[in-house]
Amino acid sequence: METQAQPAPGALVRTIDVATSADVAFALLCEVEKWPVWLSFLRSVRRVGTAPLGLGSEVELRSSIPGDEEQLFEVDRYIQGHAISLVGAYSIRRRIDVRVEAKSSVVRVTVRIDYPAYGGALGALYDRMTTRRKLEAALGDSLLHFKGLVEYGGTGSKDALLEDL
Repeated sequence: METQAQPAPGALVRTIDVATSADVAFALLCEVEKWPVWLSFLRSVRRVGTAPLGLGSEVELRSSIPGDEEQLFEVDRYIQGHAISLVGAYSIRRRIDVRVEAKSSVVRVTVRIDYPAYGGALGALYDRMTTRRKLEAALGDSLLHFKGLVEYGGTGSKDALLEDL
């Protein structure tokens, strides 16, 4: 069941419970190149370099989040099996946090997106009425898509589901 966590000021936060193990959910989250499959507001994601995803890894995003066409992010927090946090390389106000919490028979996946709204109070109001509203709806839909990918694939067949992507 999808629930909405209490957002911090200026952040978009969505949470969903997924019937799978934390390892399966986190494995899909670590494949950042496949984020556009389930995060509909991302056009492409590319890791810079060939090292495994971890602290200090760089990730380049093309998205419909306001700002530059291409945005460079750095992994500033990585807790194996639990959390990935990307912070904008040129603006620490841009952040994408993904967290996996193991519950009894399900895992709770939480995605938080912070991005600055420029233009003062009027710019923030305009953002809330336009882009932020669309992005919030897209984030909710994206988590439902993630849930479907993980639950439909089950344990062990996740790669078969996404092998052509």
